[in-house]
Amino acid sequence: MDRFTDRTRRRLLGASVAALGLSALPALAAADATPVSKPGARTRLILLGTAGGPTPKALRAAPASAVVVDDAIYLIDCGNGVARQMALAGLSLGAIGNVFLTHHHSDHNADYGNLLWLAWAADLRHRVDTWGPPPLKRMTRQFLRLNDTDIRTRIADEGRPELASLIRPHELRAGGEVMRDERVRVTAAVVDHPPMHPAFAYRFDTPDRSIVFSGDTRPSAALIELARGADVLVHEVMYLPALEKLIASEAQAARLRQHLLDSHTTTEQVGKLASEAGVKTLVLNHFVPGGDPALTDEVWRAAVAPHFKGELVIGRDLMEL
Repeated sequence: MDRFTDRTRRRLLGASVAALGLSALPALAAADATPVSKPGARTRLILLGTAGGPTPKALRAAPASAVVVDDAIYLIDCGNGVARQMALAGLSLGAIGNVFLTHHHSDHNADYGNLLWLAWAADLRHRVDTWGPPPLKRMTRQFLRLNDTDIRTRIADEGRPELASLIRPHELRAGGEVMRDERVRVTAAVVDHPPMHPAFAYRFDTPDRSIVFSGDTRPSAALIELARGADVLVHEVMYLPALEKLIASEAQAARLRQHLLDSHTTTEQVGKLASEAGVKTLVLNHFVPGGDPALTDEVWRAAVAPHFKGELVIGRDLMEL
C-alpha cells in the first residue's frame, strides 16, 4: 500500500500553511514527537480529521478516523473532505469495508454519501456495510436519488456496477456488539450528546489492540465501561477558557454556549474519565475550538496532563498511531 511517511505529511501540511500565510499551526507543534504505529503491527489507527464543529477550518480537517487491520479499512465518521484525507494518508478508497457513524451532526456525516460515491468512482467494487443511528437507511436512499444522474451516466458510460447494490446500511438503536469478522469485533455504547439520541461510541478489538472512539459526548458512564482497560481511547475534548472567543463569532451565542456545555467533555473531565477507565493511551480528538491557532499542543497537554498519568497524545490530522 502506498503511504506518505509522517514526516512527508508534515512537509505537505507546512507548505499549505505557508501558502495560506498562517503564522502557526497547532497540528505541527512538537512534530518530532509524532507517534507512529509499531513496525509489524497488524492494526493501525489513523486520525484523518481532528476538528470539532460543522464549519470548515484551515488548521484541522473535519472529524474522521480509520482503523486499518492488515489491508482492511474500518472508517469512523465521515466529516467534510474525508475522501481527500484518505488519499493524503495513502489509504485506498476501494479498501473500505465498513463505515461507522457516531451520530448525525453534520461534522460527522456530511460526506457519508460522498465518500462511498467517490470510492465507487475510484475502485470500490465490493459491498460496504455502514452502521449508525436512524435514519441511516433513509439517508442512504435519498443520497442515491440526489445523485442519480451521475450514477446512471457512469454505469452506462463506464460500465460500473450499481452503486446501491454495494451499500448495506444497518441502523443501530442500542449498545452491544455491532459486528465481527476475522479481524475485528466492534462494540457500541450509547453516550450522552443531547439533543442527538442515540449517539454512539465504538470499541474495536483487533488481534493486537483495543481502540475506543468516544464520538461526541459529555462525560458518560457507559463510555467508561466500554473503554475499560483499552489500549487507546480517542476522545473529544473542549477547552473552556477559549469558548467565549468561539461563541462571540456566532449569532446564536447563548444557545450555542449551552449546547457546548451540555454535550461535550472538558479537558479536565476527559483526563479524569480516561483515568477511571484505566486506558493506556489517551488521544485527544475533535478539538473544540478547533480553529484557534493560539491553542497549541502545549496548551492542550497542560490542561489534560494533571488529570491523566498514562500516555497522552495530542491528535493531529493524518497522525498514525
